Amino acid sequence: MNKKNVHLTAAEIASVWAGYMNDSMTRSVLRFMLKHVNDPEIKPLIQQSYDIAVHRIEQLQQVFEEENYATPNGFSEQDINMQAPWLFTDVFCLTYVTHMARIGMSVYSGFVSMSIKKEIRDYFTQGLQETIMLYNQATQTALEKGVNSRQPYIEPPKEIDYVNSKKYFNGFNPFSEKRPINAVEIAHLYTNIQTNEIGSKLCLAFAQTSPSKDVQNFMIKSKNMAQKHIKIFVNEMLKDDVGAPQVPDVGVSDSTTQTFSDALMMFHMSLMMSAGVGNYSTAAAASQRADLQMNYQRLSLEVAELAKSGADIMIDHHWFEQPPGIKDREKLAKQKGKG
Repeated sequence: MNKKNVHLTAAEIASVWAGYMNDSMTRSVLRFMLKHVNDPEIKPLIQQSYDIAVHRIEQLQQVFEEENYATPNGFSEQDINMQAPWLFTDVFCLTYVTHMARIGMSVYSGFVSMSIKKEIRDYFTQGLQETIMLYNQATQTALEKGVNSRQPYIEPPKEIDYVNSKKYFNGFNPFSEKRPINAVEIAHLYTNIQTNEIGSKLCLAFAQTSPSKDVQNFMIKSKNMAQKHIKIFVNEMLKDDVGAPQVPDVGVSDSTTQTFSDALMMFHMSLMMSAGVGNYSTAAAASQRADLQMNYQRLSLEVAELAKSGADIMIDHHWFEQPPGIKDREKLAKQKGKG
């Protein structure tokens, strides 16, 4: 079969669109970071991450041209104020790259699994490999600099054990003693603390630099929600004497100068909230105590409702670039009849 006759599927169209939007956003943020980061061990990683994003965008532009696919607007130099003062600490920049790589690994693996056309599978496979490499390098740099965020330690098992009671899954009955959280549950609680921590700081930076009251209020609500969720997860760990997590100094400056466009900031938070809901769903499925599962479901709903309010703001200000879709055939038929 002539490969030119193999059209992109709906999943592939969605994947390349989302990939372009995400990379154009990340490229803009990294470009600003590159101007201000000074640490000689961190700056090469920011540069590498930026170069990867630029290369991916160039590859996707070629795909769009070959497929006669309208190139999304995405984000460009117009969405960054390169004259704005520094906004993020160097450690924040390193943690940001690590966090975005973690999101990228999840997203790209999903894109690979949804793609059929070889060229598209190859593109996302390469993207996944590059993202894994970047994540490993960023994590190693954080370890060597002593600014890494480690999962808690617990005693390794000395023997194999089996669950001997269905009470293992309990958690709602206040008159029944809950079992201690297990290693799987600790891992997910801690991961969600990490992601909410960087999300909270990013919201703070966006709130103080946005000129729009709508965006400021949304970012403050998002920051408060992230901090609320952190407290819930930390408390679950402390109940069982699991050490409170130590996160690195992911600080932001006190600059109030607009650094990124409101459209970029709102899109960025939409991406992070989408990833957050995915994390909570994975954690709920992996957790075996009923109260933890319910907590994740409840908190997922809170995030989804806030994300919806953010989408409404984007629509009101014409910042929401519409994903590709199919035509409303009934509407087309009615319009034709009027003609």
